[in-house]
Order: sequence, then C-alpha cells, then structure tokens
Amino acid sequence: MKQLWAPWRLQYVGAPKAEGCIFCAAASGKDDRKSLIVHRSPLAFVILNLFPYNSGHAMVVPYRHRPRVGDLSDSEKLELMKLLELTMRAQEMAFHPEGTNVGMNLGRVAGAGIEDHLHIHVVPRWVGDTNFMPVLGDTKVIPEHLEATYQRLHDAFVALTAAEPARQTELGGA
Repeated sequence: MKQLWAPWRLQYVGAPKAEGCIFCAAASGKDDRKSLIVHRSPLAFVILNLFPYNSGHAMVVPYRHRPRVGDLSDSEKLELMKLLELTMRAQEMAFHPEGTNVGMNLGRVAGAGIEDHLHIHVVPRWVGDTNFMPVLGDTKVIPEHLEATYQRLHDAFVALTAAEPARQTELGGA
C-alpha cells in the first residue's frame, strides 16, 4: 500500500481552532478578498483553501451550515454541482492543470477538518507536482502567493460568468 504524506498540513492541524465555523464567518464577511472567496452564487460560494495542497486549491461551499449532502435542498445540490464545474473551468483558464482531484471528507474519521459544514475540495494537479520536498524537507512548495492565486482565479470566474449566457445558448440551454 502506498501512503500520501502531507507534513506541511501540520501547520493547519496544529493551529488553534477558531471559534465558530470558518465558512459561515467568511460568507458573512464584507471583504471577499480577505476571506478568500473568489466567487459567490445565490446558494453557495467558492473559497480558496488557506492551507492548499496545490496552487488554486479551492472549495465549493453551500451557505447553509449542513454536515451531510442529504441535509441540502435539491436546489443547493444542483448549485454545488454547477459551481464545481465552473470552478474546474476557472482553474483550467487560470492554471492550465493536467488533472483535477475533487472530493469531500464527510465526518472526522473520513478526514474532515471542518466536519459540520459540508464542502467540496477542487485541487488542480500537474505531472510532477509531487516531488522530494515534502518527503525529505518536510516542506510543500506552493509556487505562487495566495494573493496572486486569488486574483488569477477571481479573474477567471469573472470572465467565465460574463460569457455564461453565450455558453448556455451553445449548449442548448436557456
């Protein structure tokens, strides 16, 4: 069996936990850049991961604080899937990844760091993005500052949502 080592995540795991829900706090904030929210829609939002696995690591989050998929309305579920697809398109535009990891950790035993507010991780991947640094140096190399990542991904969302009506017409939608 192979193991995935992520020792750089120790900063997140060992950090003192904030009071309340970080997603609810971010969503209710007035400064999306400070909160790292790169896109909002009526029922959900997209936020950068403060402790990313790779540049562009984002999460799709419903506004309602719910721990399980079954706790969401059908409209919220649809919105999450639409935002997942839009997030992948924005990452492709901004970062040109060669692949993407998408996943949810539901419950502490499944690895959820925030187990009471469902969220979907969307992690862009490239050939060779895993190297010797995490294993030998106990360091993960993130080649871009979070502020630059925010701007690139935010700009991609703006461009894609501006083009969305034309895209829906092309796809035969309303």
